Amino acid sequence: VQLVESGGGLVQAGGSLRLSCSASTRLSSYTLGWFRQPPGNEREFLGVISWSGGRTGYGDSVKGRFTISRDNAKNTAYLQMNSLKPDDTAVYYCYAARSISSPRDNWGQGTQVTVSS
Repeated sequence: VQLVESGGGLVQAGGSLRLSCSASTRLSSYTLGWFRQPPGNEREFLGVISWSGGRTGYGDSVKGRFTISRDNAKNTAYLQMNSLKPDDTAVYYCYAARSISSPRDNWGQGTQVTVSS
């Protein structure tokens, strides 16, 4: 599965962005999720969504500000990011896995998000 993230860019603190994660193949049977990697730091888990979209889970640092959704008809997952802070500056990656407990072995190339103060 080849994944492509898009929607990153420069935004002011307090603003919003929506990232997309798209594939040319069907994603409806995959669990999808998001990570980010700030400069000089380890990759951080942001959230995950089940194949149906019926279940989601989030990392503590973004809970209440970020929302994951998906549109299986478009083979796309989304990460809606609100109330952005400078600490949210990072490269954002999506992944696909066969299930929530399966290896995350399909990754996109990442998209840069920069939040200015």
